[in-house]
Amino acid sequence: MSEIQTLAPAVENNFYDLTLAQIQNLIAGKGKEKFRAQQIFRWVYEKRISSFTEMSNISRDFSKELEGVFHFKLPKKVSELKSLDGTRKYLFDIGEGNTIETVLIPSGEDRLTLCVSSEVGCNMACKFCFTGKQKLKRRLSTSEIVGQFMHVHDSLQPEGKRISNIVFMGMGEPLDNPESVFASIDILTSEWGINLSKRKITVSTSGLVPLMPLITQAGVRLAVSLNAPNDEVRDHVMPINKKYPLSELLAACKDHCAESGDKVTFEYVLLKGVTDSLKDAKELHQLTRGVPCKINIIPFNEHPGSDFQRPERESVLRFQAELMRLGAHVLLRKTMGRDIYAACGQLTSVYEGRPETFKPAQEDIKSRAQSSLRI
Repeated sequence: MSEIQTLAPAVENNFYDLTLAQIQNLIAGKGKEKFRAQQIFRWVYEKRISSFTEMSNISRDFSKELEGVFHFKLPKKVSELKSLDGTRKYLFDIGEGNTIETVLIPSGEDRLTLCVSSEVGCNMACKFCFTGKQKLKRRLSTSEIVGQFMHVHDSLQPEGKRISNIVFMGMGEPLDNPESVFASIDILTSEWGINLSKRKITVSTSGLVPLMPLITQAGVRLAVSLNAPNDEVRDHVMPINKKYPLSELLAACKDHCAESGDKVTFEYVLLKGVTDSLKDAKELHQLTRGVPCKINIIPFNEHPGSDFQRPERESVLRFQAELMRLGAHVLLRKTMGRDIYAACGQLTSVYEGRPETFKPAQEDIKSRAQSSLRI
């Protein structure tokens, strides 16, 4: 396997920014057969060779020509932290002082889910999210999204492990960066490359309603960060709701289900005293009962500067039990990586004084690891 380059030469096209169709068009424009793009794609993504001279079915003259067309630049991995529960958090440097975080989440013996970021910061400003406190600095390029996968993918090879699922639930709102997000999905699902099933990819949105059909068209799964049982509460915790209220959001969800034949996953963060009462559970069920869906309830994960608190375990279980009693398909999200600030809502860029570990959670994490309770 060739070493990943982190510094780009003076060549215009970063290979990792381009879909197979785009590479085919580039090659065709130079008078070459389009099938050559498939060969190169397989060398780079399946065999992990990024030197054209090592591609045995490419002629020497053509390989020299390709060296003047493409370079192979990926973001630089800065650090890796490992949680007590096996979760791994990676920090990537994407240049100009900007960093992003990516999380690898184990589940069962052979399931590894990679939570990728799509932006540095986020414009959505959800009040329960650490990333939301950091205003958007810039959107990631396709290569910076693909690069998160490739670095983690390559690091797992010596262990004989592989990424089984991808969720676009890291830093940033994916639909605020649609071009790069869906190009990266195209690359990672190409049969000539990684060949990951589209059914193994989930794109989450806070509710950018006009762009939600892009998820349907891409053939991947939809998750909606719902987090409130009514417009009044959602306006408060998620400002995007003032532009696209629940009626519009749920109508878009129904459209997705009708066209895709798939269910929507509603993510619902439990905020103590705000969204965790039995009344909230009843209202949530009434709100979502007309949409083919499952509801993932997520106890709030602490981060610096937050005004919210995590509910007690008993409150969480009561909320879950009430939804089940009402007939909802509900799952209690297992909290992973909380001790290294890698859990849902805890990701951010590097800044002075940024915490690396959540020490008060250490004993809590240990006790949960020994328990069968999924929380």
